[in-house]
Amino acid sequence: MAHEKIAAPSALPRASRFDSTHQEAYLNLWRTYDRLRSIEDSVFLQVGLTAQQYNTLRLLRGEHPQKLHTLVLAKKLVSKAPDITRLLDRLEERKLISRERPDDNRRVVKVGITSQGMKLLQKLDHEVLECSKKQLGHLDEPQLTQLVSLLRLARAPHEEPDSFWR
Repeated sequence: MAHEKIAAPSALPRASRFDSTHQEAYLNLWRTYDRLRSIEDSVFLQVGLTAQQYNTLRLLRGEHPQKLHTLVLAKKLVSKAPDITRLLDRLEERKLISRERPDDNRRVVKVGITSQGMKLLQKLDHEVLECSKKQLGHLDEPQLTQLVSLLRLARAPHEEPDSFWR
């Protein structure tokens, strides 16, 4: 499928809209996130999940049958979870995850996805793929690769050197 190049919107003089190019870039990033997020929210809300809960389940599925330490899981999430315990409580209440404390270290909590969680993700797989196409399907592969590269570059100074996302 051929993608048409989308022309950059005509811009008003920068001074009348933004304090700096940095601010313009950041606010455009924020606005883009807002528009793309609303598309995915409609998918996850159908099954009573937040994007953060979906991401948690997706990461756990990737590790299955192994379980992840809570802190390792928290570092891998797309966005920080200020209260990872509460997020996991909600998923456990729905029987989508299980938690265990190893006998040799009761302070450690390991988290795994349940068969119910796997079934829910399997139910969502096609819709999530279609969602990403709706969000960014108008960009071709070189544009997507460039976008990913620029986004990594933009956040690199703000992430830990050993970040899962680097």
